[in-house]
Amino acid sequence: MTVIVTGGAGFIGSNFIFHMLGKYPDYRIVCLDKLTYAGNLSTLAPVMDEPNFRFVRGDICDREAVFKLFEEEKPDIVVNFAAESHVDRSIEDPGVFLQTNIMGTQVMMDACRKYGIRRYHQVSTDEVYGDLPLDRPDLLFTETTPLHTSSPYSSSKAAADLLVLAYHRTYGLPVSISRCSNNYGPYHFPEKLIPLMIANALNDKPLPVYGQGLNVRDWLYVEDHCKAIDLVIHKGREGEVYNIGGHNEMANIDIVKLICKALGKPESLIAYVADRKGHDMRYAIDPTKIHTELGWLPETKFADGIQKTIAWYLENRTWWETIISGEYQNYYERMYKDR
Repeated sequence: MTVIVTGGAGFIGSNFIFHMLGKYPDYRIVCLDKLTYAGNLSTLAPVMDEPNFRFVRGDICDREAVFKLFEEEKPDIVVNFAAESHVDRSIEDPGVFLQTNIMGTQVMMDACRKYGIRRYHQVSTDEVYGDLPLDRPDLLFTETTPLHTSSPYSSSKAAADLLVLAYHRTYGLPVSISRCSNNYGPYHFPEKLIPLMIANALNDKPLPVYGQGLNVRDWLYVEDHCKAIDLVIHKGREGEVYNIGGHNEMANIDIVKLICKALGKPESLIAYVADRKGHDMRYAIDPTKIHTELGWLPETKFADGIQKTIAWYLENRTWWETIISGEYQNYYERMYKDR
């Protein structure tokens, strides 16, 4: 079995590669990654020399390069993690999100059509559903919740999802889609909430919190997400969408305070900044479908997962300190200096 994993040098993609190589030693795993700012080849260092792993630097929008890779590898399964994924960046420059997230998805599926595959899997997001009110804890996103996007990022992901389902209906392409809640864990890029707060707290820098920090997210430990995708690509029904959620709803400000406490840092480091444009208030996923059909449930409680995550960042400072020097720092300054 040969599996192409796009975006495999990123946060969730790299964790998925580690999971697959560990669970299926007879599989060949091929990583295709453009190595943009969020892709980090050092993340894959532990597996680069594995005989059943291959890394290829390339852009999913590059039709010629993608088709060449398919010609060489003849993949059985394709899992598409490759995406521009940061909401703030999509507000700053929407065009690159539309190009990568929509047109790149088209290129990948065209290659799948030409060369034939057992399954094309699109990794999507709960953000395609929009948001939920804070005063209605009974409301959850299901697979039939209408798409109602708030940002250029979520709009591009929703468009890609519709394109994937259209390829299934029009061409009979064997596809599946998963929509996950917010992931956290090892190798999370330092511009996202949890690793940003850990890194800043360790350096006694201000902890920028949008608005009053009341926005609620459903947090999913990345290893649990990888196990869910594994189940979907092997046992999930073709043409179906599966929601993957952690049953761990937390307000942003509570997470920041928890990190301060865990690291022995004062809450006086918290700096409230102007809110993000169109900021969604609450995400919450109902994972009943994937549990009922495939038997998946999240295994990691947030209290345990956040401690493991903090420990990982303490033990792997070189990994994230290298990232936050250089171009990322320029972006960070643009985002927060005048808020």
